[in-house]
Amino acid sequence: MTDFLTQEQLARRTSDAVQAAVGAGRDLGLTVTEPRLLHDLFSVVVHLAPSPVVARIPTVLPQSTSLESLAARQRAELDVTRWLEEQGVPVLPPSPLVPRRPVQRDGFSMTFWQYVQENRDKEPDYAVNSESTANLHAALRDYPGKLTFLGAADPHSLSAGLDQLEKSPDLISPEDLDRARREWRVLEPVAGSRAEFEKAFPGIDLQPVHGDSPPANIFAAMDGDRYADFELVSLGPVEWDLAALGPELEASYNRGARGNGQRELDEDVLSFVNAVGALRVIATLELVPKLPLLAQYLNPAVDQWRATPFTTGLTRPAG
Repeated sequence: MTDFLTQEQLARRTSDAVQAAVGAGRDLGLTVTEPRLLHDLFSVVVHLAPSPVVARIPTVLPQSTSLESLAARQRAELDVTRWLEEQGVPVLPPSPLVPRRPVQRDGFSMTFWQYVQENRDKEPDYAVNSESTANLHAALRDYPGKLTFLGAADPHSLSAGLDQLEKSPDLISPEDLDRARREWRVLEPVAGSRAEFEKAFPGIDLQPVHGDSPPANIFAAMDGDRYADFELVSLGPVEWDLAALGPELEASYNRGARGNGQRELDEDVLSFVNAVGALRVIATLELVPKLPLLAQYLNPAVDQWRATPFTTGLTRPAG
């Protein structure tokens, strides 16, 4: 049987992450006397008060993720958000009070961000956020830095996650795991290669994308909405950022795209990213022992996937 972290172990992990952030912040010259926990799920997010700096420390990671690969992803996020801020795009920016680089301490890799006061009275409007995502894509098109093709899909960790689940039949049945692997065998060559993607979807442009459902990652600040959490920023089709959001929010995005003179979402590419996204959910079951609360969020999506026919999301053969 799979071993799940206890409440005491989860609390200790959070405490360790906070202490690592406090120590790292002080080493960087920040005054930290009243650290305040803001968020604790996949990452621990702590305000290093009274300094106007927030540390974000990823704590729930796939077995295949190393500190080095995590730091590379964090560097890309810092570079993109800094560039967007310079273009006048509303984002949660890196802190200007410390070097803009990941910091490793006590087994954690963390980044530091400007503290921005949240408007807790504002409810998210996902239709408005989806339409706004087209504005973000318009801004990202000109980003000059190099990004990994579909790094948000992370084919290596998806494959490793499915392998890891073979050891945990209490997380997923052998039948479901077999189906997931068969779907992934078809999808992986396209998800892992820009050349194969372009063969499968000729004429679909690639550009920097947020990578992690930007309509759900818009921060309501007191001075207005800001794009946030670019941890999975990648090169890919814009459809990736609308995966699994459904027709209503897709229509909202298309409305924003028409207003910007951009192309609307392609149905074939949406089918592909939805299929890959569903398998990412399956692979994420690997993390449930590290975060047992996650099961209640993932299981409905797994049930929905199980109820659908076998699909690869590829209506056109690759190659």
